[in-house]
Amino acid sequence: MIEILLLIATSFVAGLSGALVPGPMLTVTISDSVKKGFIAGPLVVLGHFIAEITLIFIIMAGFSWLIGSTTAAMIIGTLGGIMLIYMGYNNSKSSNKLLNIQKDGLSQRYGSVFGGIITSISNPYFFIWWATIGMAFMFKGLEIAGIIGLLGFLIGHWSADMSWYSTVSFLTSKGSEIMTDEHYDMIMKICGIFLIILGIYFLITAQLSNIVSLF
Repeated sequence: MIEILLLIATSFVAGLSGALVPGPMLTVTISDSVKKGFIAGPLVVLGHFIAEITLIFIIMAGFSWLIGSTTAAMIIGTLGGIMLIYMGYNNSKSSNKLLNIQKDGLSQRYGSVFGGIITSISNPYFFIWWATIGMAFMFKGLEIAGIIGLLGFLIGHWSADMSWYSTVSFLTSKGSEIMTDEHYDMIMKICGIFLIILGIYFLITAQLSNIVSLF
């Protein structure tokens, strides 16, 4: 029991250290929270969870070697970079005014879940983390208490993601209550530009890693 509690605690700290690093998922959480309110954060994280559960099944099926391969990193980095540039362009060109946003629209909510999935699988460091730290925690949990140990790791890891992004979403949504259309447009443009920069970075690093692997 003590080992499982320690695993949950260490998984939480490891997950939080990763969540605190600025990235595409944080950017989408901020931009969606401005438009939709606090609910955007948990919904983005839900999309992230879906991506992680899918990846866990892939690892458990014996394809962990594929996740950490150079070829996979190159493909993920290239496609992910293109997707982030596209999302960033749409964000920065958004013509919606803050007062006209439908905060409780069904399509808006599904959009946040989809955003969580896309920003996860388009980020090559998501796969690198799972191919190294995540996999180590997974198998440690299985070694300690089988499926219960694996669940302990996931509880700690997911609690870190949910607590951080929900906090960001709450603070952003509170700020949006006194925000003007000009402030909204500025935030959308900043978030969009940041996603474009990340997308270009992922594209460049993916191509560089491919070139290095040829020698």
